[in-house]
Formats: sequence, C-alpha cells, structure tokens
Amino acid sequence: MEKINIGGVLIEKSAALAPMASVADRAYRLMCRGYGAAYTVSEMISSKGLCYGDKKSAEMCRLTDGERPCALQLFGEEPEFVARAAYKLNAYKPDIIDINMGCPVPKIVGNGSGSALMKTPDIAEAIVRETVKNAQCPVTVKIRKGWDENSINAVEFAKRMEQAGAAAIAVHGRTRKQMYSGTADWDIIRQVKQAVSVPVIGNGDVDTPEKCRAMYEQTGCDLVMIARGSYGRPWIFEEVCHYLETGELLPEKTVEERMEIMLRHTRLLIDDIGEGQAMKEMRHNIIWYVKGMKGAAALRRECSELYFYFQLEDMAKRIIESQ
Repeated sequence: MEKINIGGVLIEKSAALAPMASVADRAYRLMCRGYGAAYTVSEMISSKGLCYGDKKSAEMCRLTDGERPCALQLFGEEPEFVARAAYKLNAYKPDIIDINMGCPVPKIVGNGSGSALMKTPDIAEAIVRETVKNAQCPVTVKIRKGWDENSINAVEFAKRMEQAGAAAIAVHGRTRKQMYSGTADWDIIRQVKQAVSVPVIGNGDVDTPEKCRAMYEQTGCDLVMIARGSYGRPWIFEEVCHYLETGELLPEKTVEERMEIMLRHTRLLIDDIGEGQAMKEMRHNIIWYVKGMKGAAALRRECSELYFYFQLEDMAKRIIESQ
C-alpha cells in the first residue's frame, strides 16, 4: 500500500484513528491498530497538567509498540507551556507530537485552547514555532474550518502553521460553532491541500469504506482520519484497507464476532487500568457495540450497572442468544 511521509514518519495511506477525548485511550488505539488503522493519535493531554506534574496527564503519555505510529496530542493556549510540555513528551518517544487547535468543547475553548486558537493565529503560530524547537519528532496540528461561518480561515491559518514548522495539518471540515452537527465541508479540505506543501489529513463524516475513498478523490488529501465512524466498530479500518486495495466490501461482522471484539476490547482496558475503572470507562463503548441490536434500549440501561467483567460476559451471551 502507498505510504505518506510526515517528517520522516511513514504512514500507510488508508485511514487513521482521530484523537478523541474519553475514547482514543490506549486500549482503543490498540484495537484500531489491530484492525489496520494506519496511524493513531492520543486523547488530548493538558500542557499545563504535564508541566505541573499531574499524574493523569503523565499516564496518558505512555505508549506501547502496538499503537505505533502514534502521536501524542497536546492542548494549551500559552506557547511557553506547550513547548515545555513537548520537551517533556520527548521522554515517551512519540512518533509525532500533535497540537489540538480544533476541539470545540466549551471548557477547552473557554481557556483559549482548542479551536479558540483559530481566532488567535499569532498565538497559534508561536505555539507551533516554539514546540518545533523543543520536540525531537515531527510536530503537526489539527484545525477546523474556522470559528464560525463568518470567519472561515482554514486556508490562511494552515499556511501560517506550515510556515511555523508544522509537518502536517489535519482539517476537520466543520466550524467550531457547528460542533459535530451538520455536514462536514470536504471542499475546505481540498482548498487547504492545494494551499500547502505538507501532507494534509482530512477528517469529517467518514464512516464507511466508500466515504473514505470518496474523501481521497474529492479532496486530494494525503490521509483520511476517522473519528465517530469508528465508535463500536474498530474493524472499520480493516474494511477500509480491504476496500481501497480490492474495491470490494467485507461482509458485516456477525453478532458473535461483534461481542467477541467488545469483550477483547474490555480485557485490554482491564489489563491497562484495572477492572473497576475499566468497567466504568467501557460503558459508553459497550453502548456503541450493541447499537442497532434487538433490545438495544434495555441493554443501554443495563450498561450503567456493569461493574464486573463477568457481568459483561453474561450480557454478551444473552445478546448472542436473543438476536
């Protein structure tokens, strides 16, 4: 399969797992890589948290070989702190350091981080420039179309990030005001691709292999990134790889296969953080795994009472028997 080059890091041109808070944890990254995700990005890591010695922030930086190539993603609004955090990340040997300039969540935006940086391109440029000085790996950024429909600035913003030293730019085709509603604008991804010379990663509304190919064809992007389209379906990356190589769609996973994948995902998380915490954090994933199945509403309610792995095993058996 063809590969793209991000600052010396070679990545297969299929589909990557997007950074997603409370979703793209270590276990999920391992699951998606196991199904062929070309590249993964961590959950957002607080630059200040890392600089001030927060244990949770530090734990989020730990990488395993099975996740690579993998980027650790920082968020922050002060160039000094993001640069210092990048220096600290060197100890974890990420393949890439990504800077979040696209998160629309109020608590992130309210501090001037995430997509709020698209309103302050001077600060964003300084963040990239200082981070590049302190990082021992390529530095990339993830942006949005703009703040709102009256301030669509992705193209000019991307140019400035490239000039500051960004090795690649990921573009989500929505404004911050849209959050995750409406339709992603793939044309803005095409415009950014035509405006910069570094690789461009397209993101937004890809939830099938056919849409992945369509994004490549319509935008000319170098890599496609999948986010919500992978919820409860980490095997979408396997489907994408197969479709891009053969033009054929793989058969749908059976209920038995889906339940085994869900249980394997849970075991990975338990191995990583322990059964008690893992079962709490898996609840939203389990809801996605059972979506569309018979009795899904009752199963969603049952998820809130899952505390032990054996309870999930029992649920999986009942689901298989009832479908």
